Amino acid sequence: MLNNKLNITSEIELSKEEERITKLKALELFDKKIIDQFEVGTFNGLSEIHKYLFDDIYDFAGKVRNVNLAKGNFRFASVLYLDDVLDSINKMPQTNFDEIIDKYIEMNIAHPFREGNGRSTRIWLDLILRKELSKVIDWSKVNKEDYLLAMERSPVRSIEIKKLLNSALTDDVNNREIYMRGIDVSYQYEGYYTYSISDLDK
Repeated sequence: MLNNKLNITSEIELSKEEERITKLKALELFDKKIIDQFEVGTFNGLSEIHKYLFDDIYDFAGKVRNVNLAKGNFRFASVLYLDDVLDSINKMPQTNFDEIIDKYIEMNIAHPFREGNGRSTRIWLDLILRKELSKVIDWSKVNKEDYLLAMERSPVRSIEIKKLLNSALTDDVNNREIYMRGIDVSYQYEGYYTYSISDLDK
């Protein structure tokens, strides 16, 4: 289990508190327009999102990981090359949908943080789409199994994830309900189901 600032020793309890706290922080990002202050499309911007979400829980919030990570048979970018990888991602273009998703795929492969990569990076992706294309993804229209499978294949075959996300684009970029639903779905991808963000928003 990860060391945490809450001094929780139960993995189940930590998972619940992490979900509750970070969902409330994600809502703050939107409601207080803090999200508009972050750099768009850079690792620095992603780091700011991650730090805001996880700073009350982990010392490593917003910091590049110092351990190697893997999920199943897939190994994310090696710690030895992570700084160079993030440098390269910063330089990738983001002028159209294909370029933006390519950048998102590379950031997912980099997986720069010890925990919370997917949840932070999906917010980061929507910020890029909003700035460059005046669109965001309605994540409630993206099936979990389809998404996870497409992301797993994306390093060698990006057409699936591009088709899946393109079909869920909306130009309703300031819709709070779409944002809130998106956070819930994003967390469900990672196995967090305890709290609905609408229930916390009271």
